[in-house]
Amino acid sequence: MVAICSDFSVKGNRPMYSPISLRGTDCKINSQVSLAGLTSFRVGGPAEWYVAPRSIADLQASFSWAEAEGMPVTLLGAGSNLLVSDRGLPGLVVATRYLKQVSFNEQTGQVTAGAGESIPRLAWLAAKRGWRGLEWAVGIPGTVGGAVVMNAGAHGGCTADILVTAHLLSPGGKVEILSPQDLGYRYRTSVLQGGDRLVTEATFQLQPGFDRAQVMEETNTNFSQRRTTQPYHLPSCGSVFRNPRPKAAGWLIEQAGLKGYQIGGAQVAQRHANFILNCGSATANDIFHLIRYVQEQVHQRWSLLLEPEVRILGEFPF
Repeated sequence: MVAICSDFSVKGNRPMYSPISLRGTDCKINSQVSLAGLTSFRVGGPAEWYVAPRSIADLQASFSWAEAEGMPVTLLGAGSNLLVSDRGLPGLVVATRYLKQVSFNEQTGQVTAGAGESIPRLAWLAAKRGWRGLEWAVGIPGTVGGAVVMNAGAHGGCTADILVTAHLLSPGGKVEILSPQDLGYRYRTSVLQGGDRLVTEATFQLQPGFDRAQVMEETNTNFSQRRTTQPYHLPSCGSVFRNPRPKAAGWLIEQAGLKGYQIGGAQVAQRHANFILNCGSATANDIFHLIRYVQEQVHQRWSLLLEPEVRILGEFPF
């Protein structure tokens, strides 16, 4: 068990403990780390404790520390699908942003990538080789780990279509290798959603041997389409709500007259109504209440409750 350092300074009313070095690793756990800069909404309070492992050994040591201290663990990828409370998060926040190894197997046509690897970057790497299968992913903000957990998709493709295996690590140290069937994939979700098992890496089946220029062109077309139809000029989390098929969430929100509607610094985007933008001064509370308001208005008009695609973490006042 690693003891919490007793020396600390006070920043506001929050104790600031000295970093904790995990035995046998170069990994350090820090206290009261702001999460606002680590999420695409650019809002949120601090993590009580925060760690960014650079190896599986670091990750296992971090989980062991949290278990020994009796702390809850929150997993953080690129932060592109999260709304973190202004009050911050208790326990240990584990970021996977440095787990980024990538390897292409020319014989099998498979690519294996660490959980922290950017899924758009992986799509470009595949396209530059003339490998098909990831063209749809080029405009999706997020990591390989996040894509596996939420079955990310676009342009008619999704993670479930190409995933071969996902390696998982539980807080107790158990390692699992799961198939798409084990993950119970459905539209934009899996059995991992909201759980405490961490994706450490994933292997995807691609199709090598195609003309590089053609694959690059198709990938660039998908990228350009997303950039021209969706608002990326201000902080957001991408699509806020799952599409209640056969309807599109953006269409329902637009028909409810909510484009441009604003609470505090949070606004329903004019370009695409399923985006909520941080116009520069938004708090997590502003965004949370705008999400709830949109749900209420759409429900009143359509008798349909929109289900958030964004993960909402921490405590929010109602």
